[in-house]
Amino acid sequence: MLQKTFIHIEGVGEKTERRLWQHGADSWDAYLAAPERFPLPAVRRAQAVDVLAHSSSALVEGDFRFFARRLQGRHHWRALPSFAGRVAYLDIETNGATGPDCVTVIGLYREGQVHQFVRGENLLDFPDALDEVAVLVTFFGAGFDLPVLRETFPLLRFDQLHVDLCPALRRLGFSGGLKKIEAAVGLQRSRATAGLSGWDAVRLWHEYLHGREASLHTLLQYNAEDIVHLAPLADLVYRELRRHVEGDINE
Repeated sequence: MLQKTFIHIEGVGEKTERRLWQHGADSWDAYLAAPERFPLPAVRRAQAVDVLAHSSSALVEGDFRFFARRLQGRHHWRALPSFAGRVAYLDIETNGATGPDCVTVIGLYREGQVHQFVRGENLLDFPDALDEVAVLVTFFGAGFDLPVLRETFPLLRFDQLHVDLCPALRRLGFSGGLKKIEAAVGLQRSRATAGLSGWDAVRLWHEYLHGREASLHTLLQYNAEDIVHLAPLADLVYRELRRHVEGDINE
């Protein structure tokens, strides 16, 4: 989908993009092969050639920041397959407070592996885990996880592409929190974590601080299921939003 995207060109919106597709510009290469064929004003056409040439180079070089800067956040989902090996699914747990010391667990799921960073153990190793990550996928991360992490790690830029599944799923007609949506699409929790919520995550952390080691294991399992379930939800978002956007071509 990224290689047929034109909305990262200044002045090109979704309607113009659809018109370009309808005229046969179904990829950057198709447009660049004969820009004069397509319905853009001459000034915009020259700009499009420049941006698309840079886009092709950036994709080959794996320069995700180029697309993160040029694409509006609500369209970052388009880049998911293009950076497939560099997508990380992220979720955090906190102690219920606010401030830079509130994070208790950071979960990162990448290429089939769960990585977890726990306060008092290895939390400060988290920044290294973002090396080479091009796309972060969260659920309500724009409103919670990333602002909290920016406060916890003020030197981290967090300049990756970011797919926030919460608003994306709302665009598809889903409502409610992560657990409700998981149930709606058939994703099941383990017996140990079924019915747990974010407030339970706070409770489990405080139990662990008071000597209940088993509570930390449950908390980590809860967090792991959060991040693992983001992957099929991201697949759903990509598939359905692409179907919706491409379906508009025929309207």
